[in-house]
Amino acid sequence: MQYTPAAVTLTELDHLPDPVLHCTARELYRHLPGPTLVHLPGRREPPLFVSVLLHGNEPVGLQAIQQVLAQYHDQGLPRALSVFFGNVAAARHGLRRLDGQPDYNRIWPGGEEDGSPEAALVREVFERMRSRGVFASVDIHNNTGINPHYACVNRLESPFLQLATLFGRTVVYFLRPRGVQSMAFAELCPAVTLECGRPGERHGIEHAAEYVEACLHLSRVPNHPVAPHDIDLFHTVAQVKVREEVSFSFGEADADLVFEPDIDHFNFRELPAGTVFGRVREGLGTGLIAFDEAGRPVTERYFAVEAGLLTLVRPAMPSMLTLDERVVRQDCLCYLMERLDP
Repeated sequence: MQYTPAAVTLTELDHLPDPVLHCTARELYRHLPGPTLVHLPGRREPPLFVSVLLHGNEPVGLQAIQQVLAQYHDQGLPRALSVFFGNVAAARHGLRRLDGQPDYNRIWPGGEEDGSPEAALVREVFERMRSRGVFASVDIHNNTGINPHYACVNRLESPFLQLATLFGRTVVYFLRPRGVQSMAFAELCPAVTLECGRPGERHGIEHAAEYVEACLHLSRVPNHPVAPHDIDLFHTVAQVKVREEVSFSFGEADADLVFEPDIDHFNFRELPAGTVFGRVREGLGTGLIAFDEAGRPVTERYFAVEAGLLTLVRPAMPSMLTLDERVVRQDCLCYLMERLDP
C-alpha cells in the first residue's frame, strides 16, 4: 500500500470512544481519524504514558489497553493514563508502515529523521506529555520472528532497569536505532519498550496487559539497583541490514543471498563463531552491511564468506531475525547482542 505525503494532524481526546474498546487494529481507522492522544483520569497523577501501534502490524498494544480498560469500565483508573495510538493508517492494512511512509518508531525527538509531518506530530505528543508530567513511559510492540518476551531500555539507570524487570528478567540495552519513542521519553521519565512475541499470541496480550496494570498501581518506580540474579542483561552492539541492491530469500535458491529457512530460531541464542547464516552468490561479499551503535560500518567484524557460506566471525546473540521479507527491507535483518554483567 503506497503512502501519499500530506499534512498529518494530531487528534487529542479526554475520553476513549467506546468502539475503540472492542475494534481490531484494522478497524481502528473507522473510530479514530489518525494518530490520536487520549488522556484518561485516574486517582494518582502524573499519568502513565503508553504508545501503541507505532507499527501498524503489531496490535498487541491496542489489545492490551483494551483488556486493561475493560476491567475499569465502571470504576476509576488507579493512575491517570495517556495513550498514543500511532500509525492508524498502516494498521488498517496490517502493515508495519505504508510504502514511502516514515517509520513511527524512528521519528521521535533526538532521531535523524525529523523533517516529515509525522516527526512534527510526534514531537507535539512529546511536548504535550512533557507539559503534563509523566510517571513512566511504555511502548508496546510485537515481533515478526521467534523471540522471547523482553524489555528494552536506553539507559542503564536503576529506575529504567526496575521498570524493565517488572516485565521479565530478559532486558536489552541499546543506543541505536535513534529516534525511537523510549529514547525520547527517557529525557522525561523511566521509559521501556516491550517486545511481546508474535501478533495474535494470547500470552503476549495477557503479559502486556498485566504489565500496564502493574504500572498503573505503582506509587513510584523503585530507585534501588536490580539484584544481579533477577536480570539477564544484553547490549545491542550492531544493527544488520541486507544491502539494497542484493536480492535475498529464506531457503529458496533463486536469490543473491539465501538465508537458512529457519534462521529466526537463532534469536536469543548465543551463537559460536562459524555459525552459518546462509549462502551468498560469488562476488557479492557478505551481501550485508552492519553498523555499530555509533553508526560506523562493522560488517567484517561480525561476518565473513567461506566457500560461499555466510558465517559469523565472532560469537554473538541475534535478536529480531524474521522471515518477513518486507520487514527486513523496511527495517533490518536483525540486531547482534553481547551479554552484559549487571
